[in-house]
Amino acid sequence: MSPTSNQADASSPRAGLSVKCFHPRPHAQLRMFCFPWAGLGASAFYRWSSFLPDEIEVLAVQYPGREDRLREAPFRRLQPLVELLAADVRPYTDQPFVFWGHSMGALVAFELAKYYRAAGEAMPGHLFVSGRQAPHLPDPVPRIPDLSDEEFVRELQRCYGGVPDVIARDPEIRSVFLPTIRADLELVYTYAHESEPPLDCHISAFGGTHDNHARDDLEAWQTYTTQPLRLHLLPGDHFFVTSQTEALLKQTVEDLVHTHPQLLLSRQDENPAG
Repeated sequence: MSPTSNQADASSPRAGLSVKCFHPRPHAQLRMFCFPWAGLGASAFYRWSSFLPDEIEVLAVQYPGREDRLREAPFRRLQPLVELLAADVRPYTDQPFVFWGHSMGALVAFELAKYYRAAGEAMPGHLFVSGRQAPHLPDPVPRIPDLSDEEFVRELQRCYGGVPDVIARDPEIRSVFLPTIRADLELVYTYAHESEPPLDCHISAFGGTHDNHARDDLEAWQTYTTQPLRLHLLPGDHFFVTSQTEALLKQTVEDLVHTHPQLLLSRQDENPAG
């Protein structure tokens, strides 16, 4: 896919801008880094703190090419993005942390965990992957070819659903959002998995009951952890992450208390039985 004129005028991605904390919790015991899906930015996770206990602080990842980084060129390959994020996330890894990513975000989170392991750095205690098949498996969703904007939007809707009406109807809005979505999809399409030993951190995999990613695609994440995989299916299509946010985060917390028991202990102290 060739860059549009808007992207050609974009500046190079800048360091130090990739982590957003909408609701700081300075006394939190755990940081949750959240990685958005294609076309989206950090604001996708703006409300997540309201569904999580005070012990967890949400740090939303902002890729270049969207929201307050719209003037920066989006990445079209995964490795350079991982290298940028590794530097920007690193200052926040001085206390226990976990990664949570949906779709493209799951892939980014996984590769960032591998990057930190290879560098001998602090690792996430838990990796949450959502709406994404295991890295070695082919994508069950057909690739969207390089089409005109109108045809591209129709294919997005057919393959994934969830395309906002304003993008489908308004050419000016499309000219802003589609270059980023095209770049993100190119990043995913060009990803080539390289086999490595499994991670030692826990992995939880989430999927939608009506998504294109079958249960077997999600169960295959077991290959990438030395720990037992925790698998959860929730009602919905590929974007169950937005329609089932409360249920999804409730399950996330339940999984976390197995890997970070101090969360459970502090909650029991605040809410004693009886």
